[in-house]
Amino acid sequence: MPDISKEIKFKTARSGGKGGQHVNKVETMVEGYWHVQHSRLIDINEKNRITDKLANKINADGFLIIKSQTARTQLENKENVVRKINLAIHKALLIPKTRKATHPTSASKEDRLTSKKNTSAKKQYRKKISFDE
Repeated sequence: MPDISKEIKFKTARSGGKGGQHVNKVETMVEGYWHVQHSRLIDINEKNRITDKLANKINADGFLIIKSQTARTQLENKENVVRKINLAIHKALLIPKTRKATHPTSASKEDRLTSKKNTSAKKQYRKKISFDE
């Protein structure tokens, strides 16, 4: 998977959280914008898969938006955004394995039937004895 950090546009804003008065002066929150359809690093099939899988993170203009405000510096938050976008794209491009249907083995069938017989016998012993028979 290619590194798309060169295609990401960044926007900064003031973020809440740790830092005291420093938080009120410095723009440490970073939002990363990556346009999925205009990317030159991935092909059309991958673009469609990303668009489908990450639809809730893509806005109406076609930008994948990820933000980070956990770190106290803008540089760390920028690195977090790049890492998060790369991770999201990597997960979206993974093709899940198709499930192969399997049948129970003869040993497992035998175990199940034995267990059923034992349970049935246990419940037969709990019945009241009737002398009418």
